[in-house]
Amino acid sequence: MRADEVLKAGTTPLTAPPYTRIRRRFTDREYFTVVYRTDPDALRHAVPEPLQVRDDLVRFEVMHMGDVPGFGPYTECGQALPVVFDGEHGEYLHAMYLNSFAGTAAGREGSAYPKGLGEPALRVEGGALIGTLDIGSLRTAVATMAYKYEPLDLEEAKAQITLPTFMVKIVAGYGKRPQVCDLVRTRITDITVHEAWSGPARLQLFEHVMAPLADLPVRAVVAASHVRTDLTLEPVHPVHDYLEEIS
Repeated sequence: MRADEVLKAGTTPLTAPPYTRIRRRFTDREYFTVVYRTDPDALRHAVPEPLQVRDDLVRFEVMHMGDVPGFGPYTECGQALPVVFDGEHGEYLHAMYLNSFAGTAAGREGSAYPKGLGEPALRVEGGALIGTLDIGSLRTAVATMAYKYEPLDLEEAKAQITLPTFMVKIVAGYGKRPQVCDLVRTRITDITVHEAWSGPARLQLFEHVMAPLADLPVRAVVAASHVRTDLTLEPVHPVHDYLEEIS
């Protein structure tokens, strides 16, 4: 295999890379989001400098991808935390769990999404929208919302989804020091919102050492939404280099 063929593969295994390096359009993507108040000290502990915690809210979300080039349908679940960086309000992606290895590998390697494997699910049952997360055989999250209870303004839904997003990108080095350790930023700008709903909701988080969502405990549910969209994720770009800070 020639050197140019190695570079073209983009990731390993070279003869069967798990994903292709293309810009993907997500169609028929569903967001089920529950915003809740949590312990302020726990929130500050979870957010890395130089990001600053904006308030005591957490956005728990389950997302079902109806069709993604190279991946097919899959579901993911995670938490986003409200932050401020250099005067700009946004969200820090704390953790994400997917039932797609290709989506997990591409999100971690190609960008900086904090993805791990899990079994999230999104369904409608008994008049309720239900989002769950299982890690192995254990249930770690259950969210419920009255299904299509009250229309949500489409522009408001769009504003919720298109907040700037911050993540930490770490590429391991050959010794103890990483090759890359950056705070990165991205934002969704190419989006169509097809429908959006709000309604009463409940959220339960259960302790799991490999998915510590419950470290940010639920104090009170503030809002919930169910949104269906098409969108494209923008590439990430670095905004802070941790290696320069400690060198």
